[in-house]
Amino acid sequence: MGRDAKILSLIAGAVLLAALVLIAAVNFGGPGPADTAADAPVTIKPAAAGNEVAAGKMAANFTLTGLDGKTVTLSGLRGKVVFLNIWATWCGPCREEMPSIEKLYEKLRGDPNFVILAVSQDSDGKAAVAPFMAKYGFKFPVLLDPANKVGDAYDVSGIPETFIIDQQGRIVAHHLGPYDWANPDISEALVDLVKAKNG
Repeated sequence: MGRDAKILSLIAGAVLLAALVLIAAVNFGGPGPADTAADAPVTIKPAAAGNEVAAGKMAANFTLTGLDGKTVTLSGLRGKVVFLNIWATWCGPCREEMPSIEKLYEKLRGDPNFVILAVSQDSDGKAAVAPFMAKYGFKFPVLLDPANKVGDAYDVSGIPETFIIDQQGRIVAHHLGPYDWANPDISEALVDLVKAKNG
């Protein structure tokens, strides 16, 4: 199985497992939708028919300022695998997955061909994000997008929403909702993706 296919199958498996658990819970008297709402992505807007950003499409370019004050342009990261996560400090499911993103960042931060970009959609920008990152000790790179330009460009319908972008700027995986990004299979698949195009 190819590296891109491995990443897609891991994410698809996680989505399938979550769907099966939800179906079982609803059909067999387990926790109802109100009990599982904390794990569901926060809906921002319904996805526009035909505009879904799916694996295989080219990632839309953007330029944003980071929490550190530096400007980042996606096209300037060509040649690197980009983990693009859209989130907000007020989003419970986003906060749930943040520790796993930090673990992934700590594991792969030494690889110059891998980049994490966490794009905050907080309307208060740095005033909301800086204290949040400091409080929890997260060190992964955060970009500020109070106008939701990236969310609109990627037709984000709920957060958290994550896109894996390969070295050519193509989306190779897309996941809506919280996920355990510290899963060893995920980091191995990402390392394989980096090696496949640069090795």
